[in-house]
Amino acid sequence: MAKKILMIVTNTKQMDEKHETGLWLQEFVEPSMEFKQAGFEITAASIKGGKIPIDPNSYSNDLPDIWDGVMEPLRDTIPLEQVKPAEFDAVFLSGGHGTMFDFPENQELGKILEHFVEEKKTISAVCHGPAGFIGVKDKNGKSIVSGVKITGFTNEEEVEAKVEKLLPFKLEDKLREEGAEFIVSGTSQDHVEVDGNFVTGQNPQSSLSTAQAVIRQLQ
Repeated sequence: MAKKILMIVTNTKQMDEKHETGLWLQEFVEPSMEFKQAGFEITAASIKGGKIPIDPNSYSNDLPDIWDGVMEPLRDTIPLEQVKPAEFDAVFLSGGHGTMFDFPENQELGKILEHFVEEKKTISAVCHGPAGFIGVKDKNGKSIVSGVKITGFTNEEEVEAKVEKLLPFKLEDKLREEGAEFIVSGTSQDHVEVDGNFVTGQNPQSSLSTAQAVIRQLQ
């Protein structure tokens, strides 16, 4: 039986009237390709379902041809309310600044992550994907990342991206508030943290390595 990966992406396409956002494409495409090469099955889902907005800064007209086919699931994702988490072996939260608006405190996403925590299945996220951990509690009412070593887009990287004033919070600060042991590496450096069944990558440059760490866990 092929392993099944649930990949969850954002539906948010605007930070404000002037600033577009969405999924950071690399954070879906590179892991998808890696998972498929490992023989895994992928299902793409989002909070509301449907077509996914791509952050225009993550997309160009000279993308590798091979990316086109991998992007196909983003044209029509399934809504989280239709997801049956018991069918999946791992969950992967792709990033992009859009996740900062629709991932935190989302009830449907929380229910899915609670299942993965209780069943001790692999929970993975890259860049802003860990925004989905915010507000999610285990059966004892404790944050699912309390005491867990994780990483994600850092405060310093947010300042470099020059959009921190448009965001509802800084991811690093919020995850520390949740009790996570947030590990920081250099800006734009490939950096992955693995702690138990949690696998997290710091930034877009960590997309491939994060997926490879997930594959190692599942194999």
